Order: sequence, then structure tokens, then C-alpha cells
Amino acid sequence: MNQQWSSKLAFVLAAAGSAVGLGAIWKFPYIAGTSGGAAFFLIFIGFTLLIGLPLLIGEFIIGRRTQKNAIDAYRTIAPGTRWGGVGKLGIVTCFLLLSFYSVVGGWVLIYLVMGLGGRLSGLGEEGYGATFGATIGNPALALTAQLAFILIAVLVVSKGIKKGIERASLIMMPALFVCFLILVIRSVTLDGAAEGLQFFLVPDFGSITSETLLYAMGQSFFALSVGVSVMVTYSSYLSKKENLIQSAFSIVLLTFVVAFLAGIAIFPGVFTFGMDPAEGPALLFNVLPAVFDQMAFGMFFLVIFLLLFLFATLTSAFSMLEVIVAAHTKGDASRRTKSTWLFGILIFIVGIPSALSFGVGGNFLVFGRTVFDNMDFLVSNILMPLGAFLIAVFVPLKMSRKELFEELRQEEHLGRRLFTGWFIFIRYVAPVVILLVFLDVAGVFSFIFEIAFASK
Repeated sequence: MNQQWSSKLAFVLAAAGSAVGLGAIWKFPYIAGTSGGAAFFLIFIGFTLLIGLPLLIGEFIIGRRTQKNAIDAYRTIAPGTRWGGVGKLGIVTCFLLLSFYSVVGGWVLIYLVMGLGGRLSGLGEEGYGATFGATIGNPALALTAQLAFILIAVLVVSKGIKKGIERASLIMMPALFVCFLILVIRSVTLDGAAEGLQFFLVPDFGSITSETLLYAMGQSFFALSVGVSVMVTYSSYLSKKENLIQSAFSIVLLTFVVAFLAGIAIFPGVFTFGMDPAEGPALLFNVLPAVFDQMAFGMFFLVIFLLLFLFATLTSAFSMLEVIVAAHTKGDASRRTKSTWLFGILIFIVGIPSALSFGVGGNFLVFGRTVFDNMDFLVSNILMPLGAFLIAVFVPLKMSRKELFEELRQEEHLGRRLFTGWFIFIRYVAPVVILLVFLDVAGVFSFIFEIAFASK
């Protein structure tokens, strides 16, 4: 029999922890920085509300209704069909995602240790760039840190839902928000904060392209952990009495808050010290230490940020590993520890080429990208949108409107209008929009934006 969350708060914090990870703190700032700042943020919000939220509720319905793992949940609703493949796709996606995600998690651990040891102070902007390059280019250091990150995730997930994931999330998520608030207060008091705030809060729609739309949609799925059946797995541990819609809105709100706080915490410092917001994936490791170094008590704030970063990264890693372990153990608690260690080791092995992509494997390119970049592109822009599309098709196709309404209405005062709106979006709007953006037909939309908002 499946374990259950001890409370709604525990579920929301764990699910939000899955969402609030590298997507919100590492990936969102640099993608926003390279994709128009405020304009990207608004499109991200739009995709999240119109596509991500309905899909999130859909995954909640699948998980709580069946109380099954990612594969068996689809098989239970659609027996004798191949829809279980959606769960398998989610598991493969989580496996690949965690294989390169753990590489960045290892970087965070390295930088945290260096920050605590005072080794990130006074290096100068060029020195920070060189330090980052030397750190990720050192095979032994990168692999050791990646392994350490995975081991932390394995130790927590092996303890189960209540004693492992729930307990860690109840500590890490509040700590994450406290750290964020400290950084935001310091960031908005910088001399050049206004320019950074303008970049992040005042949209320039003329900078939007079809690629921006694709990245915004991928970021929405990444930020909510939808399309990979993480939320199917987490909601399978949820009581039938919990309010799914309230929980979904709470998670979306927390995701918006963290993305907003990330922008407010990062961009004022970047502009204050003349950095480039389009620095890319190295933004948090290369640029921000230089920014913090120029602040009063900068290393203190840097260590706080790295702790925040580590908490967010780990809570996401817990959810990805849990999806894989839950599908393998099928509710048998006696198999959890062995399964968790087995998949933790396999994920580390598969992630080795990604870890070496910035050093000895840097010259091994496929389609002009390193292994790490290819894994990121495959997961974020192909597998996650594909999974989201299939889930959007599955829910209204294999469950009747009556079944869906009854599932959402359990212990909830759900109006017919609200239900009808959600049903329309998941049945008609979500799959069409995902398909359009996925096939890059959305280039038409970017052309319209460019015409309508062209600079004078």
C-alpha cells in the first residue's frame, strides 16, 4: 500500500520543491536574460496559467484517482492499451534529466564549500570566470561533486515519503524563502537596482521570437514539473479529501513567487556592476560571485544564495528520483532502499558524459552541442513538451467528463463553470498550443509581435 503525505502543507511544499529547483533559480534567470527579460517573464506566466496549470490538475487527477505509480496509473485508467507508455516516457525523462541535473547540483556543492572556505573572495570578474572554468573542467572534481549530490538525494529518497522527502521539504522550502527574502532586500537597495528592475519588469515585446515562445513553454513545464509524471507520482500519495485545485493554484503561485524573486534578486546586481544579463548558463556561477564580491558582506550573501540554490536543487532531485523508484518498487516498501541505490548509481553513470562535457569531453560535439547541452535540449524542448501533449490528450480522452468532475468535486465546492473552463483548456487549448509551439508554427506569432511592438 502506498504511503501518504501527513498533511496538505507537506504535499504542497514537496510538490513546490519539485517545481522550485534549477528551473526557477538557475535556468529561469539566464533564459530570461537571453530572451527579453520582462517580455519572457510575461509569456512564461501566460503559458503556466493557460497550459501548465490545467496539465498540473490533470496529473493530480490521474495520481490521486489511481493511487498508483507513473506507469500503472495510466494502465489502471486505460487497461489493455499502450497508454502506460506515457508513464514510461516520464520515467525516462526524469532519469535523463537527473543525470545532467546532478552535474549542476555538484557545481553548487563545490561552490558552497569554496564559499564557506573563503575561496571565492576577491578574485575579480575575470578571476571568477577562470575559477568556474577550472572547476567544471576538472574531471575528478566534477565527478566527485556529482556523485556527492546524487548520494544526498539517494539517502533522503531511500527513507520514504514521510521520513525522507516530506521531512526534508518541510525544512528546506521555508529556509529557501527566508534566504531569498534576505537576498532580495539587499539586491533592491543597490545603487543601480532601477535598471535591473526595469529590464525584468518592463517588457519589450519586440524582442520576442518563435524560439522565445518555445523556451517559455519549456520553462513553464520545467518549472511545474509537468509532462514527466512527477505530479502523478506525488499526488498518488495524497488523501482523497484534499482539494486538488487549491493545491495546484498554491504550487503555481509559489512557482511565480520564486521566479519573480529570482529576477529581483539577480538582475539588479547584474546591472549595478555592469554585467551581461545574457551571460547564459554560467550566470549564477560566473557573474554572481563577482557581483556579491562587490557588495558589503558579499561573501555572507553569496553563501546564503548557494545554500538556497542547494535546497532548491535537492528538492527537485528528490521528486525525479522518487518517480523512478516508485515505478520500480510498486508500493513495496521493502524494495525501496535497494531500488533507490540501484537507480542512483545508474543515473550517476549515465551522467558522466555530461559532467565531462566541460573538460576532457568538451570537444565531443553532436549537432554542434556538447553532451550536456544535448541532454538539456532533448529533455526541456522535446521530451517534456511531448509528455505534456500526451497527458493533455489522455485525460479527456480516457476519462469521462462525469468522472473528472466527480474526482475534482470530492470534498470540494467546485462550480460547473470552473470545471468547464478547465476541461476546455486541457482538451482543446493545451494540446493545440503545445503542438503549434513544438512544431515552431508559433513563428507566425513572433512575426505578429515584431510588427506590433517594433521599436520606433
